[in-house]
Amino acid sequence: MKIVAICGAGVGTSGILKVNAERVLDRLGIDAEVTASDVASIATSAAQAQVILTSPELVDKIGKTFADIVVIENYFDLEELERKLDKALG
Repeated sequence: MKIVAICGAGVGTSGILKVNAERVLDRLGIDAEVTASDVASIATSAAQAQVILTSPELVDKIGKTFADIVVIENYFDLEELERKLDKALG
């Protein structure tokens, strides 16, 4: 399974979201590859992704995708991440 975390530049907040998503996936016992990307590269970076993690302000910039888009309000809230990832992957 492939999950892509995106932000505007692909380094800061997407990196934080990637690390926290990996922690949550470990707690859930789900094996997945999580990568970080910038919104400009989303078409190629998420081509094979099942899930895209992003903030509310970037949803409109994602474009057409077959992946589930999971909007995360607080990148540091592991409970929110766990709840939303469990729902998307469950």
